[in-house]
Amino acid sequence: MSGTESIRVDLGVIAEMVTPGTKVLDVGCGDGALLAWLTERKGIDGRGMELSQQGVNACVARGLSVIQGDADTDLADYPAGAFDYVILSQTLQATRNPRLVIEQLLRIGRHAIVSFPNFGFWKVRTHLLCRGTMPMTSCLAEPWYSTPNIHLCTIRDFVDLTKDMGLSIERGLAVNSDGGSRPIRGAGRLANLFGEQAVFQLARG
Repeated sequence: MSGTESIRVDLGVIAEMVTPGTKVLDVGCGDGALLAWLTERKGIDGRGMELSQQGVNACVARGLSVIQGDADTDLADYPAGAFDYVILSQTLQATRNPRLVIEQLLRIGRHAIVSFPNFGFWKVRTHLLCRGTMPMTSCLAEPWYSTPNIHLCTIRDFVDLTKDMGLSIERGLAVNSDGGSRPIRGAGRLANLFGEQAVFQLARG
């Protein structure tokens, strides 16, 4: 991930998937780290949506065009085909209706890039098996009673969902916190076991 060391690991993977000079909407953009990087390094025409006012303020302070909004309800306000890429990083699991959100991403953009923590990761499985309690990892950093995550899934769950929706997986990578990655092929069985998180680039089938 040459040149992306200054941003979060999954954001670095996402950044490499985005073509320079394209139109990008970052949904759940946080403090705007990815948008700022893509704007400065790849010359994108970037917009953002963020639920928290604190995040919106941080983005505006960076000079980014970001509005406050909820992925579950406010994506419907964007016109179809308005962007080349719509990005949803580490946010899908916190939405109320993940399938509808993905449909909206691919209505608004030609490509959707989605990242999420993989609940099939071997450390998560081992923790559940040996301790019998909800696991915490670098990607699942809060205890069960305060986490915003309401729809956790595995890589295999997500691959099955894309098949059910008739979507095309243009690229899939299983990523670990140290930056290591492996391609997700087929049903993603090995990636599902060894990937701490996943990044998928999707298009309509």
